[in-house]
Amino acid sequence: MRLLLNLILHLMELLLMMMLSRATTTSVDEITQALPHCPDKCGNVTIPYPFGTKKNCYLNKLFHVDCKKLQIWNTTFKVQEISNDGHMLGLLPVAAYRCYNERHEVTNASDARINLSRFPISSKVNMLTAVGCDARADIKKYKGEDFITGCSSMTNCKDLHNGACLGMGCSQTMIPYRLYSFRIHTNSNTKRVGSWGLNNCTYGFVVEKGKYSFSKKDFSNIHRRTYPVALEWWVGDNISCEKAKKTNNSYFCQENSVCIDLLHGSKKKPLGYRCQCAQGYKGNAYLPNGCKDIDECAGQNECKYNCVNMKGGYNCSCPSGQQGDGWRNGTGCSYATPFTSLPPDGGNRISMGIAASLVFTLILYSGLKQRNIIKSREMFFKKNGGLILQRLLFETKQSNDHTAKIYSARVLEKATDNFHKSNVIGEGGYGTVYKGTLEDRRTVAIKKSKSIDENQIEQFINEVIILSEIRHPNVVKLLGCCLETHTPLLVYEFVTNKTVFNHLHGHRSSCSLTFERRLNIATQTAEALAYIHSTTQIIHRDIKSSNILLTDDYTAKVSDFGISKFIPIDQTHVQTLVHGTLGYIDPEYFRSGILTEKSDVYSFGMLLVELLTGRKVYSHDGTESDLGLAMFFVSSLERNTLIQILDDQVKINGPSHEHIKLVANLAKDCIELEGKKRPNMEEVKKKLEELRKEFYH
Repeated sequence: MRLLLNLILHLMELLLMMMLSRATTTSVDEITQALPHCPDKCGNVTIPYPFGTKKNCYLNKLFHVDCKKLQIWNTTFKVQEISNDGHMLGLLPVAAYRCYNERHEVTNASDARINLSRFPISSKVNMLTAVGCDARADIKKYKGEDFITGCSSMTNCKDLHNGACLGMGCSQTMIPYRLYSFRIHTNSNTKRVGSWGLNNCTYGFVVEKGKYSFSKKDFSNIHRRTYPVALEWWVGDNISCEKAKKTNNSYFCQENSVCIDLLHGSKKKPLGYRCQCAQGYKGNAYLPNGCKDIDECAGQNECKYNCVNMKGGYNCSCPSGQQGDGWRNGTGCSYATPFTSLPPDGGNRISMGIAASLVFTLILYSGLKQRNIIKSREMFFKKNGGLILQRLLFETKQSNDHTAKIYSARVLEKATDNFHKSNVIGEGGYGTVYKGTLEDRRTVAIKKSKSIDENQIEQFINEVIILSEIRHPNVVKLLGCCLETHTPLLVYEFVTNKTVFNHLHGHRSSCSLTFERRLNIATQTAEALAYIHSTTQIIHRDIKSSNILLTDDYTAKVSDFGISKFIPIDQTHVQTLVHGTLGYIDPEYFRSGILTEKSDVYSFGMLLVELLTGRKVYSHDGTESDLGLAMFFVSSLERNTLIQILDDQVKINGPSHEHIKLVANLAKDCIELEGKKRPNMEEVKKKLEELRKEFYH
């Protein structure tokens, strides 16, 4: 009887899973790559739309593939593979060579003129290659003699070794960015080519990185070969995703896809865009219904037992009689209460039926609840800019290994014991910070924001990308974010020794901060601010002692970019609502709402005053600083009574009074009421470095 009950419950569970799966899944056994009624292959080569081989099967004539020659319209590029991620692989011939006789007279020569239409050669994976003794290969403009790049092999043909192209008989260099049409020209560096007998010619060609291995035999027959080359492709001409969406017949990304802008030049002008299937889907994003849901349950997944596929993702569940979330790295599955033997009388059979119905109801409720959770997280992911972040990550992942990671809500909930209050390590006006331990045992700080302006989502995501790429020893590393919750969660490296505010004003005595450490903290903070101002064009907007974290060796790390502002490279300021912390806010910004780099300089100046005096920037302790520490500090400096307001550690462990006064005067310059009178952070950094050297000497 017990076995029968378990069998019934198991069948009910399978039925429930099938119902949920059928409601949310589309088969991806066979993904179409071409438009309906159009061939999607030339021999063994798949031709995905927007490319095509017949009229009305391609986006426009630039994407027409000649199936007989396997060549794209108006190019000599022989296609071997076209991928949906915007790359093509194919062959180009070695068509550039120059041969000489013993008198160094040219006996045979050819320049390679390569026209790739709108599909540039990939600068990331291709190499210009020169082969020959004392040979040179140059890339020049398609017409004319304008030089673009070149490489030389320097050898007398006596030290040749088969293998890599390292300058001995063969040399390589990188290809410039976005090269469409060009000419390869070869020549000799000296007049000795032709006199060796072994090699009388110089050769030049483009080849995919790692796909050519030099051999001395190449000197005689290389010009008859073709070599693999990678090209790039996209759709749209000089138009962004946003503009294409608003323009009729210019937007080609279909449902369940994301649009990825391609930018070029220092002003980041749009070149065009690519379409990519969204997370949880695969296929051809340029075709209607081309992005099919991936059945994660059919392959490897993180479920311990039962897997339920859903649109754009999947969910896990536990077998009958067990409880938990079903995830391999989650709570898993375990028995709640062992079954006991049941007597075979009618009453117990009725009880068993009721129990089975109850279990089925619970399973159904649990499944629907999990489904609602998944739908809710999908909604928050899109609302919080998840698709934008995916696009930006796709653009940067090939050129940068330090881009942000997208964490799931489940992972961060587990890391913080479901954001238990015992893991709170900081609270402020903009959110709460939790200590967490990830599955790889890394300790992180997770910031849970109170709110985010929906109109600022794209800017927020852009700043996440920028901040995650900052690699400065005095800036807290942003590891990634989670967008599956009501407000985004930011994941930072965990810094162990609390904040400067804790050391100055907390339970610990300020004895831990000697003058030497305070000067180091100020210098390191200035270095970080100078870096982010010049490299990322970001204004921090909330520099204060509670946002400067300290490591165990008292290295300063600037944290909390929650209200930071990005200033475009061609601008010097932005008009914005005033945000910041009372006492640290630039008075000029407070009055006008105009934010500049000098606003951070003022806040830094107040941090320097705080380090020198040990006083809170804004307090209610009834002291004279209640009138404003900035005014009180400047007044004391001008009345030559600075010594009276310095912190004991500064007076005891500091250098001469005159040296301290130099630091104080720098702080005074930083908190000038007019921003134009303040130094910039680069100047502040250099001055502090000089003062630190003087202190050590």
